[in-house]
Amino acid sequence: MPTNLNEAIQRAADSLAADPAAAERLIRPALAQAPADPRARLIFASSCRRQGRAAEALAILQPLAAAWPKAANTQFELGTTLAALGRDSEAVEPLSRAVSLNRDLSLAWKALGEALFRLGEDQDAERAFAEYARTQLTDPVLKPIAEALFARRYDEAEARLRSLLVQRPNDPDALRLLAQALIATSRPDEGEKTLHRCLALAPDDHAARFMLANLYFLRQIPAAALAQVRLLLRADPQEIAYLSLEAGCLARLGETDRVTEINEGLAARFPAQPKMWLNVGHSHRTAGDRIRARAAYERALALAPGFGEAWWALANLKVEPFSDADVGAMTEQLAGASDRDRLHLHFALGKAHEDRKAFAAAFDHYAAGSKLHLATAPHDASAVTARIDRAIGFYTRELIEARAGQGDPSDAPIFVVGLPRSGSTLVEQILASHSAVEGTMELPEIANLVMELEASARRHGASWPEALANLSSLDLARLGAAYLEGAAAYRRTERPRFIDKMPTNFLQVGLITLILPNAKIVDVRRHPMAVGFSCFKQHFEGGASFSYGLTDIGRWYADYARLMDHFDEAAPGRVHRVIYEDLVEDTEGEVRRLLAALDLPFETACLAFHENRRAVRTISSEQVRRPIFRDGLDQWRNFEPWLGPLAVALGGRLASWRG
Repeated sequence: MPTNLNEAIQRAADSLAADPAAAERLIRPALAQAPADPRARLIFASSCRRQGRAAEALAILQPLAAAWPKAANTQFELGTTLAALGRDSEAVEPLSRAVSLNRDLSLAWKALGEALFRLGEDQDAERAFAEYARTQLTDPVLKPIAEALFARRYDEAEARLRSLLVQRPNDPDALRLLAQALIATSRPDEGEKTLHRCLALAPDDHAARFMLANLYFLRQIPAAALAQVRLLLRADPQEIAYLSLEAGCLARLGETDRVTEINEGLAARFPAQPKMWLNVGHSHRTAGDRIRARAAYERALALAPGFGEAWWALANLKVEPFSDADVGAMTEQLAGASDRDRLHLHFALGKAHEDRKAFAAAFDHYAAGSKLHLATAPHDASAVTARIDRAIGFYTRELIEARAGQGDPSDAPIFVVGLPRSGSTLVEQILASHSAVEGTMELPEIANLVMELEASARRHGASWPEALANLSSLDLARLGAAYLEGAAAYRRTERPRFIDKMPTNFLQVGLITLILPNAKIVDVRRHPMAVGFSCFKQHFEGGASFSYGLTDIGRWYADYARLMDHFDEAAPGRVHRVIYEDLVEDTEGEVRRLLAALDLPFETACLAFHENRRAVRTISSEQVRRPIFRDGLDQWRNFEPWLGPLAVALGGRLASWRG
């Protein structure tokens, strides 16, 4: 073959990625000289596809791929062209063949992952994207380490990376891989520091920046995550992963309208992706549009009938009971479902059977779902008891009186604490209907402060919370100010007061008392059997680990009540208690008492809380959009034959639960 033909083909190939039009101009003479040359035909087809002429490219590629079935690049081009034409289901086969022929064909893995994602094949898509990440490394020293990470041999990978970084301390790829190993082995603080080192050396390392954004998101620091993801969106404004993470951050920050806009845009781009429709449904539910939420969840189920999260979302929506056909469909899907889908299906079926008053069957499903959860996320009740023992021992009346008046003087925060399902969302909705109070959400700021303080204590060889004894009044004021600064990211109005409704803040009443002495604390309490069973039948995504075992729930309630009793003695009047049952029976009287305790004048709008159209993100969103009703007070009695372990664990709290 003439040398000039080979040179022309090489020049065209070199131009293809950067300037496909130039590649076409260069390859046409070669194609005229040797019209059957597979290299020239492939380059010409690729240039057509890259310029938006996918149909023209396909006419060339189909016979070419049939003639050369073992040519990885040809199979890749065929698959990519089919995907460009919207024929993802056909694209998967040639793309899969391409990566089987050449496992290091990076762009083929990426194209395969994207096609699978659009088809709703999430697990296969994740594997393809993981392979794509692996192929991005070309350094022969780092490739085997990346393989170890890919195979989850984290200890081996970390040891090799630390040894390599002694020789190459400023290698951003090695630092990014080390951060990945650290995060995978539950060392987020070290992972964050390593990612910052990596980005200081390589600010355009998008993989490292996305890893950092995800880390902030998982640590419930959405404002920091959003800042990182928006830098990524400047470089690639249409990237699915970046947009999805942006929506997640904005949801946590309360930007409901923008979240809906992003989720609906993604669903329009990927209409075969059930998770996109699930997110659309969540957006509409938060905004109070149950009809559109239901339609989106049903769209997700039409695409994936075994999608447990969508069934559970419908159950939580509480629009109307499941039909017999729905129950049959869920039961049928149980057999071949993944553990994650089965967990959600069991909880949804529990709700369906409870609505039918088939209480034994309902309890069996709730228990089966809880068992699946506990298999991967066990709860350590003894650790919680020990933590509360330490808090009771440290936050004495003498300490609190000695530190009185220290901390930040702001009276803006109103902390609403208690157990989930205790009525705290109702109390929040009542308060957020007052003209002086802004409802935010369950803020992670106190928990984030505690994580930082505990980490600092460990570094200095101190214990928690005893390390607080060494803090000055200035230190306490700075901590209070830091909380207020973090909470400001979630605020959207100029109202002088705001609500932080994180239930587990009851664990930090002592810390709140020290750093925010003028903040108000409201403890919402409900009959322990009622709230205990209500927690047990509810699947909480990413939280309430105690709620999946009846004994654990009883111990959690007893420990919670014990700690709140302690603060009633150590800081009299510091906590205002609302009994949910009393609020139901005498709503106006209890609301007046609550507002007085918070130094707020009575407003009738607080009694019309169900007319407040604010966004509500918790699972109680539908209940607080209706007037108060008594129906749920004694539902637990239908399940009393199975709740013995809860009653035993509660012990004396059954008689003294009001405090």
